[in-house]
Amino acid sequence: MSGESEVVSTQSEPWMRGTHEELDPLRRAVIHALEQAEEDVARWAAELSEEQMFARPHGLPHVAFQLRHMARSLDRLLTYAEDRALDEAQLAALRTEMDAGAAAEVLAETYAGLQRAMERVAACDPASYEASRWIGRKRLPTTLAGLLIHCAEHTQRHVGQMVTTVKVVLS
Repeated sequence: MSGESEVVSTQSEPWMRGTHEELDPLRRAVIHALEQAEEDVARWAAELSEEQMFARPHGLPHVAFQLRHMARSLDRLLTYAEDRALDEAQLAALRTEMDAGAAAEVLAETYAGLQRAMERVAACDPASYEASRWIGRKRLPTTLAGLLIHCAEHTQRHVGQMVTTVKVVLS
């Protein structure tokens, strides 16, 4: 590192900041992905108007859908990770992800959902990563580790879709 500063910039991505070193690499990586999502939501969606938040250019799902889906799918995936079935409230929320609403409420739900997800990921036991888990009514097989990894990649997929939609809406 000759000549390079060891000061971590707040402009660096979460995984580059040396945070969460108390966690094993898998949980740390998932939490960093969720922190990156939170920062991207703040950067790209926090200042959208109501009209922009719910616009559907070219038939794309609106930004609010992407945000709700991130938070709510994390809740569902982590429920499976905790070896529990979805409850009626989670199933009802699933059916309303495309609904209209208030931008501020969507953002608040998204930030709260990301924070809760990070807490739940941190609480997972690394000794259980290979434990069998099931997803959905079809009881598709996976593991705790598989679910945690999917939490990160699925969230980032929807962050990308949110950013793309915002760019189209603002163009």
